Amino acid sequence: MKKVVLLILLISISYHSKAQFNNYNNGDIVNDFTVTDVYGNIHNLYSYTASGKYVYLDFFYSICGGCQNFIPVFNEFYDKYGCNQGDIVCIAINSGYDRDQDVIDFENTYGGSFNHAPAISGEGGCGTVINDFDPMYYPAKCVIAPDNTMLDSDISPYDTVTYLEETFPVGFNPSIMDCSLSVDDLNSNSDFSIFPNPTNGFKFTIDLQNHNEAFIKIFTILGKNIFSVRIQSKQVVYPSLNTGTYFLSVQTNTGVYTKKLLVK
Repeated sequence: MKKVVLLILLISISYHSKAQFNNYNNGDIVNDFTVTDVYGNIHNLYSYTASGKYVYLDFFYSICGGCQNFIPVFNEFYDKYGCNQGDIVCIAINSGYDRDQDVIDFENTYGGSFNHAPAISGEGGCGTVINDFDPMYYPAKCVIAPDNTMLDSDISPYDTVTYLEETFPVGFNPSIMDCSLSVDDLNSNSDFSIFPNPTNGFKFTIDLQNHNEAFIKIFTILGKNIFSVRIQSKQVVYPSLNTGTYFLSVQTNTGVYTKKLLVK
């Protein structure tokens, strides 16, 4: 009986030593990578770590049930600690089988009511990261320290933000910087216009003025992202919104601008 117990213990130790990735264990130096998220923003690992940030990665794909369950928790964590503007950076890395629109649809369906962490699809260079880390299964989650070492390669389970916070090393106390949209976030000098506003919710025109291209997001007053699309210059969009108040955010190469959108 003792031999059986010992065998089970050794198997358990062996399994956990491999963590969630085939190519990295805790303490290993992680290779640099550069990726582009589904809204065209570039993210470089070593740039983040060089500025003293801890980088949390969530590896996922769109039809993975566990990924669908975890992504709202990951987004809540991202929102709670400042949407990558504080001491923590969050990036969702796709398995490579989903394209930009697939990932956008995944986030809109399962991402929850908080601001959504940047997500990288097969079009944004995630393949190189997947090959380098080689996740054993999905979702797989890890955190990389400012010295580019793997701090925790086995974050589990994934049902609350607490489990992510338990990976904080001793002495690391990041500031809570909740960044959910509110009326206070509205820009007085926005780089775009909406007409008509109020609108009927089925269609309206966005004029980017001095910009040729941008990504737009529409949020409920609770901060839930319900519509995302890339637009060109002056374009009609068809969001199909119910009566109410929304926030429309436009991201251009000069910044992010937000206006209140009324639907009658």
